[in-house]
Amino acid sequence: MNITSQIKQPIFNEMELFEKKFHESMTSKVALLNRITYYIVNRKGKQMRPMFVFLTAKMVSGGTVNERTYRGASVIELIHTATLVHDDVVDDSNRRRGFFSINALWKNKIAVLVGDYLLSKGLLLSIDNGDFDLLRIISVAVREMSEGELLQIEKARRLDITEDVYYEIIRKKTATLIAACCALGAKAVIEDDIQVENMRKFGELIGMAFQIKDDLFDYSEEAIGKPTGIDIKEQKMTLPLIHVLNTCTPQEKKWLINSIKNHNKDKKRVKEVIAFVKDNNGLAYAENKMVEFQQEALSLLQNFEDSEYKDALTLMVNYVIERKK
Repeated sequence: MNITSQIKQPIFNEMELFEKKFHESMTSKVALLNRITYYIVNRKGKQMRPMFVFLTAKMVSGGTVNERTYRGASVIELIHTATLVHDDVVDDSNRRRGFFSINALWKNKIAVLVGDYLLSKGLLLSIDNGDFDLLRIISVAVREMSEGELLQIEKARRLDITEDVYYEIIRKKTATLIAACCALGAKAVIEDDIQVENMRKFGELIGMAFQIKDDLFDYSEEAIGKPTGIDIKEQKMTLPLIHVLNTCTPQEKKWLINSIKNHNKDKKRVKEVIAFVKDNNGLAYAENKMVEFQQEALSLLQNFEDSEYKDALTLMVNYVIERKK
């Protein structure tokens, strides 16, 4: 059994029912929209976010979920899908998980409108059912994701990013949505604000580790569906590079910045930058930081009684940093 199936095992029935409810939550009276949402639903990824919602809910409540849990998982997945559709437009990307992206098949204008539609469907699903506490958690996540993306764009222009700013970017851009999944899972079934905050923090820490792992893939030779050095080509400042920039000599720093600014399309130069980052402990430093976030996340699970849901979440935390793509 692969690791995703193992993690899913304790929530198998919930995930089956969720898929049905999620599909229903997307429906519209417009045939074109239904065609596009059908295409999206049939090309789903691992569905890590709804899995976080259900596992968290079952762990904190001793094994129960309710209708709010399903709505929360659907809202998160609707909003996550909306951001992916918009991201592909922003990045001018023609592929998503090995398939054509929405903008590649239906052009940018339709892709933007579909993203807006999914976002509004998510918000209305909460409002129509009076889940205002859940809506608040989700709305904060959407705001932070937009801020994170814009902060990254602003800093990429100047290449003056510090480690603290990098953490702020990935906390908002990636970690905030996983944090929202875990907070939402807890909030849907219990009233204990301290536990909800603990689970939000747990999700945030996993999200940080997840993004650092993604950034490390840019320096790996393995086939992960994205070519090596793509972050450098896009002038994205990630932790391995930031650490090396902060620890190398002024001369080396000048060469690095010049390479990223003016030679980021030169394959040979990009390879030299990757080799330099590796040789100067950039990867080892980032890996250590990733493990720190992972360990801190695991420590937050210690407060809960042992259960198959806790085991699955532990497996999920370890999978985040051990995955190969």
